[in-house]
Amino acid sequence: MSSAGPQGLQTVPRELRDRESWLEPFDWYERMREEAPVRYDAERRTWDVFRYEDVKRVLDDDETFSVDPREASDFVEPERPGEGLILDTMLFEDPPRHDELRGVVDEWFQPRALADREPHFRELAGELVDDAVDAQGRMDVVEDLAYPFPVTVIAELLGVPASDRDRFKTWSNTLVAAASDEESDEAYAERQQQSQMEMGQYFLEMIEDRRESPRDDLLSVIVTAESDAGGRLSREEALGMCILLLVAGNITTTNLITNAVRCFAEADGDPFEELRGDDRALGSAIEEVLRYRSPVQAMSRVATEDVTLRGETVEAGDRLIVWLGSANRDERQFDDADAFRADRSPTQHLGFGHGTHYCLGAPLARLEAKVGLSELLDRVEDVRLAETTLQPTRSSFIYGVESLPIRYDERR
Repeated sequence: MSSAGPQGLQTVPRELRDRESWLEPFDWYERMREEAPVRYDAERRTWDVFRYEDVKRVLDDDETFSVDPREASDFVEPERPGEGLILDTMLFEDPPRHDELRGVVDEWFQPRALADREPHFRELAGELVDDAVDAQGRMDVVEDLAYPFPVTVIAELLGVPASDRDRFKTWSNTLVAAASDEESDEAYAERQQQSQMEMGQYFLEMIEDRRESPRDDLLSVIVTAESDAGGRLSREEALGMCILLLVAGNITTTNLITNAVRCFAEADGDPFEELRGDDRALGSAIEEVLRYRSPVQAMSRVATEDVTLRGETVEAGDRLIVWLGSANRDERQFDDADAFRADRSPTQHLGFGHGTHYCLGAPLARLEAKVGLSELLDRVEDVRLAETTLQPTRSSFIYGVESLPIRYDERR
């Protein structure tokens, strides 16, 4: 995942380790696309892939490029119980097991299933915005909307108390965080392992409860699948599924909503005014946000055999990082790639990945972003970024900011 996670290596390139470079990595991406579209970083013992065509190729070939870090030649098995829970998820499984695991919950994330829940989602988002909007004309998009909204939604779907969302935020942030320069690999690993074990214990208690008293929630679906006669899910897989859904179910959408407000505020013209009340235009603008400031900037793969990319020989067991954020700014694929155009269509971006591992929660994230932004636009106007020093989300693959204060006028 990141620095000393399952791979036990620093995964943040040296070029992106300071605040400014991770806030705006795009000039570096452009230089790499031109000078070293496929390069080996000896410090990280990792190949980096930057161009759209190559990123898409890697994501499309499950046989040659595995998601399972255990395929890496230098992978070290976790030593303590609970350390490897995150490995027991479909995130790190190749077909056919990936498809079996995804099939357990896939129906809950289909657009037709989510459509019935949209009125409730809109009510949740509206209440959050109502609580945040006041005569002072100032709010923090992350704290007031972009974090509490999706974490409440995924908690409700799973059937766990949304009142525990502060714990969820702490766990989620730890699991996606990169190690700081001041933190040793050992200290970082200890912190991640502690969060995994705390989450594991939390969900194990929930799983035992649902086994005895199933409800109409996603957690009960997972438990039922685990206890089928065929034993579809092991205990570890059930726990890993819960952790994945909680973390991925709020982190991605939090940054999508936040990045959208940032994009709209920095764009020419007044996208807030132009998008208000127009769901189709808002949907297109969200797709452009996914391209322009992708919430997930990178994904990891492991070569299962020797393969040539752009004349470079990647050996079996080598680790690769494919840079979605770079692919989505590739001028070979997109006209005027470094411009934010809210009405760009079609985009064919890779913001949610590609191929077998295309994001399960993409329909939910799109719906949450549309609903959350729509409710915000209904209540405020003349939105602009407040004077502040933006701090990037501390992660090797998640892209956003920790806080986004805005100023606005309340709509009457």
